[in-house]
Amino acid sequence: MIEAIVDPTNILTVLVAIACFATIVTLAAPMMKGDRLDTRLRAVASRRDELRRRSRAQLNAARAQGGSSLRHSDSGLVKNFVDRMNLKKLLEDPLVVDKLAQAGYRGPRPVTVFYFFRFLTPFLFAALTAIYLYGINGFGWPAMTKLSACVGAFVAGYYGPNIYISNKSTKRLESIMLAFPDALDLLLICVESGMSIEAAVQRVSAEIGSRSIELAEELSLLTAELSYLPERRMAYEGLAKRVNHNGVKGVMTAMIQAEKYGTPLGQALRIMAKENRDMRLATAEKKASALPAKLTVPMVLFFLPVLFVVILGPAIIKVQDINKKPASNSSSQAPK
Repeated sequence: MIEAIVDPTNILTVLVAIACFATIVTLAAPMMKGDRLDTRLRAVASRRDELRRRSRAQLNAARAQGGSSLRHSDSGLVKNFVDRMNLKKLLEDPLVVDKLAQAGYRGPRPVTVFYFFRFLTPFLFAALTAIYLYGINGFGWPAMTKLSACVGAFVAGYYGPNIYISNKSTKRLESIMLAFPDALDLLLICVESGMSIEAAVQRVSAEIGSRSIELAEELSLLTAELSYLPERRMAYEGLAKRVNHNGVKGVMTAMIQAEKYGTPLGQALRIMAKENRDMRLATAEKKASALPAKLTVPMVLFFLPVLFVVILGPAIIKVQDINKKPASNSSSQAPK
């Protein structure tokens, strides 16, 4: 049984089966998923109420102790490990908070978890690779090759958390920017109808959720920040930093200038909505122009061999049949 488990052919078969299952789940997930908009909006609302209650409780506790700090703290086993190993200085990354916010992870706890896994995954990957190569199946590799494989696993584990956060941020940004021009159009309609900017953003966050849940969540957070932060400029800059896209940054800059200088907000939103729509169209055209180059390798690997088999297969079979006929005829005409 151990030989069957460590057999590379069986391992490859299991990996292929897992990949096929993941592909089927990925293709069927959009049809099976339910409406998550109400759940996400309720989560944002409950989070807002929780922050309000926690802030009041901490404020009362700070007043009772003679202080005024409302800073949130993180605690737990992971936090103690990170602090004891001093990982925030050992693996210091000045942009980690912004990267996690762009991926949708906010607060002190995701930062602690990120540093923990960034420290743990290199050793975990290297240890698993070493156990497999040196203890289970070495594939007949020399010692230097095995050591290089362990070092490669260590490097992959070190960059693994960053790659995961980067992919998460990219998918989140694509979802936001796909619906952002439509959100600007809705915001323009609400503002020109006489609604305040807070009410307009809150209404748009409720309406745009069917297109992008991530954008609805960000707009809901913007509504909360507009209500609690001392200046609206801080809320706009926070949204631009979380999304980190030139189109969103331009819109937030226009809203800050309209707030500061009293310029008409409707005209600025109309121009920015057109620019973001053109930007989305340009992105789609760029992807379409890059499609032929990306399809070259799949066509060479998958389409051309099948095409050659379909075209040349009947001809090869016919040639083989012709070569067999003289031999059969000569054997039948041989003297008895």
